[in-house]
Amino acid sequence: MRRFLLFALAACSAAAQAAPGERITLCFERQEVRPWRTLDGGGLNFELLSEAARRTGVSFDFQSMPWKRCLEQLKANQVGGAFAVSFSRDRMSLGAYPGVSGNEAEPQADASKRMHTDTYVLARLRGSRVEWDGKTFRNLDGRIGFQLGYSVGDFLRAQGVQTDDGSQRSDELVQKLIAGRLAGAALGGNDAARLMRGPYGKRLELLPVPLVEKPYFLVLSSALASSRPQLVARLWEAIEAVRNSPAYRKREQQATSMRPGAAY
Repeated sequence: MRRFLLFALAACSAAAQAAPGERITLCFERQEVRPWRTLDGGGLNFELLSEAARRTGVSFDFQSMPWKRCLEQLKANQVGGAFAVSFSRDRMSLGAYPGVSGNEAEPQADASKRMHTDTYVLARLRGSRVEWDGKTFRNLDGRIGFQLGYSVGDFLRAQGVQTDDGSQRSDELVQKLIAGRLAGAALGGNDAARLMRGPYGKRLELLPVPLVEKPYFLVLSSALASSRPQLVARLWEAIEAVRNSPAYRKREQQATSMRPGAAY
């Protein structure tokens, strides 16, 4: 029985590893964030990853799931990687980021290997006096909400504000704001633009100064990074090469310029 359990554990770990020509399972958040990704496999993230896979001779199996579960499975080596994941020191235990060895005094992921960059903005109710000038919150009389598992929570806590991470979806977060249970909501720039186009837009305002801008990465499992370090390096290099290619840069420019609310 013990030998069977050990074999099963080894098989689970092997499933998160890959060699060229094999499949790597990548999880992503079960929520559409246009123009980067849709639940049916559309968007720039999938275009970028598919071309990177073609160049490196691997194939990706994409699985959508709640974000916290995705990160937990990454940490447990139950998937080969996750995207699009922003960097924070606390997230170093999840898996391998490009350019991070774990020995740096001030670790930072290599932004040249990013998939894309996006911002977080603060939404408030129309008529609210809550302000953010890029350095300080003013007239804040309650909690700022953010989605469960999102790294913007680290930024908000560093500002010394009270937070609420009880929402999994941006729509739920905005509903709590409209109900008066929050003083503000930290939203991804693309989610904010989408919500402002919908029925909530008449009730909300987006502050013009972003809370923070972050690069987003393909983070690969610790098991894959330790067993196939050369493959991992080639994947990140391919992402950089594809992102900088004229064809992809044209696609990204078209997709982001056509997005309503792109200035947020």
